[in-house]
Formats: sequence, C-alpha cells, structure tokens
Amino acid sequence: MTENLPTSGFGFHLLGTDPDCAARRSTLLTPHGSVDLPAFMPVGTLGTVKGVELSQLRSTAAQMVLCNTYHLALRPGAELVHSLGGLHRFMGWTGPILTDSGGFQVFSLAERTKVDEQSAKFRSHIDGSLMELSPERAMEIQHLLGSDIAMVLDHVIALPNSDEMIREAAERSIRWAGRCRDTRFPKQAQFGIIQGGLHEGLRISNCEQLIKLDFDGYAVGGLSVGEPPAEMYRVLDFTCPAMPANRPRYLMGVGRPQDLLEAVRRGIDLFDCVMPTRNGRNALAFTDEGTLRMRNEQHRSDDRPIASNCGCAACQRSRGYIRHLFMAKEMLGPILVSIHNLTYYQRILSEARSAIEKGQFLPFFDKKLAQWAA
Repeated sequence: MTENLPTSGFGFHLLGTDPDCAARRSTLLTPHGSVDLPAFMPVGTLGTVKGVELSQLRSTAAQMVLCNTYHLALRPGAELVHSLGGLHRFMGWTGPILTDSGGFQVFSLAERTKVDEQSAKFRSHIDGSLMELSPERAMEIQHLLGSDIAMVLDHVIALPNSDEMIREAAERSIRWAGRCRDTRFPKQAQFGIIQGGLHEGLRISNCEQLIKLDFDGYAVGGLSVGEPPAEMYRVLDFTCPAMPANRPRYLMGVGRPQDLLEAVRRGIDLFDCVMPTRNGRNALAFTDEGTLRMRNEQHRSDDRPIASNCGCAACQRSRGYIRHLFMAKEMLGPILVSIHNLTYYQRILSEARSAIEKGQFLPFFDKKLAQWAA
C-alpha cells in the first residue's frame, strides 16, 4: 500500500522489512519518477556529477541525483537556473533531484562562516563576497532551483565536540527546521534533518520534535564528520527506531560500501557521497575484493578488467589500459573509473534490494563484509 506524503505528488510505499533485521525494501514516488529504495544518489554538487555525462550516469543505474544549494547559489545563481527552466532542464536530468540545503557548508567552510540564530553568513570561496543563508533563503533557493526534495537548513558541527556545542547546534537545527516548514512551496517535498552528535537523548528528542513538524522524510545528519565508523553505527542503532516507519530515511554524506550496508541493516533507505567519484578521479576503483589502486605497477600488463562481474565502460577495457590513461594524465582515466565506481555502488544496493525481498539480507551482508575484509 502506498502512503501519500504531506506534499502533493509524493508517496512512499513500504514493500517489506527483512525478517532478521531492520533492512527495508520500499519505493519513493516523486513527480519525476519513482526511486527503488534503498538507493544511492550520485553527488552532482554544481549540477553535474564530475566528469560523467548524463547518458553515462544513466548507464550506472542511478535513479536520483543530489545537487547543492550553497554552491549553485554562488555559481551560476539560483535565479539564473530558474530562468533557464530549473535544475532538471538546466542540467538535462529527467529523474528526481534532491538538493542539500547548504548546512554542511556551515561545517566544511567553518573558517569562512559565522552562525547566529538568524542565519549562517559565509564568505564565498570563489570571490570572498558575503552570502547570508537563513532557513527562509535556503528554502527559496531550492524552490528556484526546482528540485523534487528540499532539505531543511541545519547546523552541522565537527565531532568530537563539547556537549554544550552539540546541544546548541541540535536545538538551533530544530528552530531552523520550524522556519523551513513555514517556508514550504507546493510540489516540493521537504526532509527534516536529525542532529544531536553522538548523544542518544539528544538524537531521539531531536527526532521527536521533527516528527511533530510532519516532514515528507527524515534524514540523519551530522555523521561522518570525524567520528569512528563504530560510533556512527551506534548512533543509527538508537536513531533509526525513533524515525517514522512510513517515511523515507536518509543518511547524509555516507559513505564507504560497508557503511551503506551497515546502515541498510539498521533501516536506512537513502544515501549520497562523493566517494565513488572522488576516488575515481584519484585512480581508486571499488571491487568485491577491495579497492584497487590503478596507478600501481602491478596493473601495467594486466589484461583483465577492473571487475569480471561488471559490464561498465571501464570494465570493457583492461586494467593495463586504465593504468596507462592515468600515467599519461588522460582525462578518460578519471572518467572511466568514476563510472565504474558509481556502477559498483548501484550494483551493491540493487543486490541489497533483492536480498531484502528474499528475506536474505543478513547472509548477503555477511558475505560482502567478508569479501571486503579478505
């Protein structure tokens, strides 16, 4: 049964949960198509997944992409994107688009940022000009961009941090979420973001307060910002059960293939991360046997593909050829390994969906982790 979400045109269909863990198989319905969950969103920060043309991106089986409010507001500007038909027309992507609010830039550009109750004030990393990002402006920019899903503006801080700073940021995030909810636009879903550091009480309280605002989906934010993976998993252990079962659950900015499966096991539905493309540009290829460093001498005369079970554009060539491209500084090398890594991420989650449908997610999970650890 499909449940309509608060925003018209959106729905969520929970197909089932694995009998031995919290892994969920579901579908998110949007005006630009449906997304089979759990799913991974390639990161197209500036309206492009770096080095990957859209036909190549579709070939990886990507269903939805993520773009960034802060970066697009600086260049080329939200008003310009709007005048050119919105993000879908601007970048040529016909599927769903989620836009991050810019909250992560409060964290990643901390030396250029001042945060108070009203807003976050940035110095542009491009020209040093001042930009003010309030909850209301973050929603307005995302409306102009025309994404399907807009993220609320939250206050992200590094971990570890003082209890006082974590509490202050979590409480501000709730107040900002309320202001975002008051600035909603038709036909654009909103996701709330749960903050609270590594503190169980803060996370659950934060989640409960967001649920009262009745968002279309809920994200776990403020993780993968310096804490060990085990701590992130611990936070998911107590946060996921507090999240509504009838709404999509999104873990922001995570991560390694094993992190994705650890989070799926705990009930997360949606992911994004720059890792597959960033690693691809740096000659690191993901495989079931672990990461291959494609510049290594051992690949020089190797006629095997990166992965024998992969049919991507990179795996139609040899490891020796891929290495040659990187050593010759040919741009095709980073492009091909980025395509391979994106394909690998999509295949992992496609296999995870099949395993959940069969009630066999834990055996699949154990097999994958054993392969990567070998």
